[in-house]
Amino acid sequence: MSTFTEETRLRAREIIARYPADRSRSALLPLLHLVQSEEGYVSPAGVEFCAEVLGLNKAQVGAVATFYTMYKRKPTGDYLVSVCTNTMCDVLGGQKVYDALAEHLGVGHEETTADGKITLEHAECLAACDYGPVMTVNYDFFDNVEPQGALDVVEELRAGGRPMPTRGARLCTLKEMAVQLAGFADERDGAVADGGPGEPSLRGLRLAEQHGVSVPGFDPKTPIRSKAEADRAAAEAKAEAAKPAPAVEPAKPEAATGSTAPDVKAPDAKSPQVRTAETRQPDAATAVPDAPGTKVPVDGPAPVPRDAQAAQAAGTAANPPAGDGKPAGDAAGAQERNLKEAEAGTGADGADRADANGSGARK
Repeated sequence: MSTFTEETRLRAREIIARYPADRSRSALLPLLHLVQSEEGYVSPAGVEFCAEVLGLNKAQVGAVATFYTMYKRKPTGDYLVSVCTNTMCDVLGGQKVYDALAEHLGVGHEETTADGKITLEHAECLAACDYGPVMTVNYDFFDNVEPQGALDVVEELRAGGRPMPTRGARLCTLKEMAVQLAGFADERDGAVADGGPGEPSLRGLRLAEQHGVSVPGFDPKTPIRSKAEADRAAAEAKAEAAKPAPAVEPAKPEAATGSTAPDVKAPDAKSPQVRTAETRQPDAATAVPDAPGTKVPVDGPAPVPRDAQAAQAAGTAANPPAGDGKPAGDAAGAQERNLKEAEAGTGADGADRADANGSGARK
């Protein structure tokens, strides 16, 4: 197995410590990002490392690593350039952007340039349809990109520069990005000092402000507490919850009703739905029959009026069971009459056929 650096092993232990002892498997996703930050992809050695520190087998780790597209299974360049070619971006020119990059770089989908700088891929969706066509470099956005603009970006990257994304912080390499995805801060000086929101996103905020739309009870000027303030507030809330509850005077006993029933609420104090369910299906939690105001129905056959019995007998007599030769309700006389009318061409059907043929000819 490949030997990972001591720093990676220390970070792995820190990641695992974030989860309960019996839930350490939950650390697998950030651990996969961690091994990718060292090797540039999730190698077989990385899968083995994750399995070792979590007590899993390699098949379990590999199943997760192959499911998510952000885990690369072969060496990837310093900069992963993803071009959205899904419906919206494709209509707006996303495929043209991808084709221009593929031709210029001499690589195809998930292929890396010879200098190891750029890996190109087409993405199904980058969740930025209102900025299409979009391209990301290590998951940072370049909006409304055109073929020439995309070429300028990759050429600057190959020359050692780091062009500023349309939105978000300044660019970093794929390995640096993987460290952040593993849950560690970006230590570069001013790494998150740049960037800003996109115009389509601000449009929604402006419309909400214009029409007075806001979350009920929300004050947008409420300051965001620091971690120390949040910890202090949590400690105060915990201390408040630990205080003993004030003494409550015992309830006065109610006057005796003379019933042998246990002390239960009368049905009238319950919702109609609960009361109906309890009276239909009494159980141990239901008031006994002699509780005040309670009636438990007695199951039994519903009474049948004599006139209903007579009507049933009359219907049975008027509808004798059918034999095996014909369907119920058919009479021989009606069948013979219909057959003769059909042969003679008379009746409504015959008149219709005569009109349709125009001559009224008969067989």
